[in-house]
Order: sequence, then structure tokens, then C-alpha cells
Amino acid sequence: MVAKPYFQVDVPITHQAQPDRRGSYVFTGQADSGREAVRIAREVCDAALAAHAAGLAVPRRRPDGWGARGVRPGWEPDWAAARAHLWDTAHGWFVRSARSGAPVPGLPGA
Repeated sequence: MVAKPYFQVDVPITHQAQPDRRGSYVFTGQADSGREAVRIAREVCDAALAAHAAGLAVPRRRPDGWGARGVRPGWEPDWAAARAHLWDTAHGWFVRSARSGAPVPGLPGA
């Protein structure tokens, strides 16, 4: 069985009470495609926020590597602007665009 590739999903976020405050969530894990990676990232993010709202512990990382321990209530993810990249650990911390395969500028190995 061939292991699925690892993806990194970058999701812009905006603070709900102070919209001038912005940041990003970063999720990583295995997926068959960038589209699936974004879907899974949203799934684990929603599960983490639901657990927090219910007063429960945020779920730990799943066996496929996905988790959302760093999400915080009050920050709104912009899922339409989310971007998935292949994560190539053979060359250190290095991602490639899932669309073009080109190195992402500004990151090691680019």
C-alpha cells in the first residue's frame, strides 16, 4: 500500500470582534489531493471548535496526521481562500504548490 502524500493547508483568519486583526491557521496531514486536504482541514477545525464550545478537550491528532490543536474561538477562517500545498519533507521543511509543483517563494528550498 502506497502512503498518501502529506499536504499543508494555509487558511487566512480574521478576528470577529476586531476585523483588522488577521492571521492564518496551518494544518498538515495526509490526503489524496489538495481538495481533499482542504476538506479534511475544515473537518478537523470544525470538530475542534465544536469541542471547545461544548467545554470538551480539543481532539488530538488523527492517525492520518490531521489535527487542529491551535484553533481559537473568535477567529473566522476564510475557507474560500484556503490553499493546499504538497509537503515535501525529503528536502527539509519544503512545500510545493499542489497546482503547479513549483517551490513556494520565501520557504526553505524555494
